[in-house]
Amino acid sequence: MYKLNITIAVIVVLMIIACNPQHSNSQQNLNKMNTQENEKTFPASDKVTVEKVAFKNRYGINIAADLYLPKGLDRSKKHAAIAVSGPFGAVKEQASGLYAQTMAERGFLTIAFDPSYTGESGGEPRYVTSPDISTEDFSAAVDFLVTRADVDPERIGIIGICGWGGFAINAAAIDTRIKATVASTMYDMSRVNANGYFDSMNADQRYELRQQLNAQRTVDAKNGTYELGGGVPDTLPDDAPQFVKDYHAYYKTNRGYHKRSLNSNGGWNKTSALSFINTPILAYSNEIRSAVLLIHGEKAHSRYFSEDAFKKLKGDNKELLIIPGASHVDLYDRMNIIPFDKLTEFFKENLK
Repeated sequence: MYKLNITIAVIVVLMIIACNPQHSNSQQNLNKMNTQENEKTFPASDKVTVEKVAFKNRYGINIAADLYLPKGLDRSKKHAAIAVSGPFGAVKEQASGLYAQTMAERGFLTIAFDPSYTGESGGEPRYVTSPDISTEDFSAAVDFLVTRADVDPERIGIIGICGWGGFAINAAAIDTRIKATVASTMYDMSRVNANGYFDSMNADQRYELRQQLNAQRTVDAKNGTYELGGGVPDTLPDDAPQFVKDYHAYYKTNRGYHKRSLNSNGGWNKTSALSFINTPILAYSNEIRSAVLLIHGEKAHSRYFSEDAFKKLKGDNKELLIIPGASHVDLYDRMNIIPFDKLTEFFKENLK
């Protein structure tokens, strides 16, 4: 059976299950796909204009983003706006940019941003993540939007993809300025790091994981560097499960590869998992009063995250939409599968 390496354990959940963090020849060949610094993995739209923008979060980290504007937008007026990020380990030139561009085509002012410590955003050391800072990045994006003259501060929504779906829900629980939240193909990063896939990890295994990750901290401290967990493997084992094959088909091919994407390359720092194990990001999701739409594929291995998250939400402005036949990765970029009509209807209704 194909197994997760428990030493790096579930920090590789979305980085995703790699045994080789080194650049191989195939990786070097893939690097040639993106020769321009800002090249995106999806076609540009002639219906929008794109501007490079930046803002700081409350930790002082500079966040890089792409601002998407519908062509002909009257910037003397205030408009509804949406901030987008994810998947976990991806960059704004991948799925989040596609979502932002598509929603801009549909009339919204949008931004897709790189999380702290990754992509073109700032933060040292590189390739580290935490539940607090990742949630904060969404609120920092809201800070940026509410201070713009062309944005209505009462009409701001967010979209989180994959692991960032969980952060989006956490952000909605803490930031009352967010009026509407979409979590697409969501991962609960705290739950999967603490409990493993399908909650298969018991307390003894979790203790062993803590031991291994803290031993890695010692190694990192002695070396003065942070060892990476590895992204999606260059070569798939014969017995790789389907969802790993799906990740490979996105992150390791022309379809979704990007030279700055952690999932396409060396992955996160191994010890990033520690902060998630003891920090349940959905603890207060039952207190969200604004609108929430959860979208997941029927065939996704991760579907249970959205289904269980939905059970905690309260109020009649919460919805779970299961897309028939869709896998986890289908909701990254499959334009015929991502329900953009539904997203448009949801945001128009709740950002009016």
